[in-house]
Amino acid sequence: MPQNRIFSRDRLLLYYKGDISALVLFAQQANGSVCFPESLPALSSALEPDEFAETKVSAHPSMLVNRINQLMQLDSDLLRAEPGFHEQIDAPGGIITVHMARFILLDPPHKLMQNLDCRMRTLPELRGRPPAEMELLRRAYVKLMEG
Repeated sequence: MPQNRIFSRDRLLLYYKGDISALVLFAQQANGSVCFPESLPALSSALEPDEFAETKVSAHPSMLVNRINQLMQLDSDLLRAEPGFHEQIDAPGGIITVHMARFILLDPPHKLMQNLDCRMRTLPELRGRPPAEMELLRRAYVKLMEG
């Protein structure tokens, strides 16, 4: 996916959570990254909450969801920003804030994502991702299970 200025300091984790089964799946790009629209830079690391920097300019998660819908050519009502999730990543070019968006569907969007050269994966299937992504996934999973 082409880089977009709105995402220069922000990324999204896209996930599906079954309302009945509590199945949690994360979207994964063909390159393996779980961050959208592009991977985190090499040498990125997750900051602890007490290390979070005050960001002067930050994109609203709903604006990010609208833009990812356009980039991926998704229906505008397919994703909803997850309130209260914003993790900071220390990257070589500066802090990147990662938000989450949920697929609002009854069934997992396997076919839809396959058509976009992406896959829906369980947390165990995503083992082996870079440490920053694994920590993001861990924090996302905890948020989803506790919320």
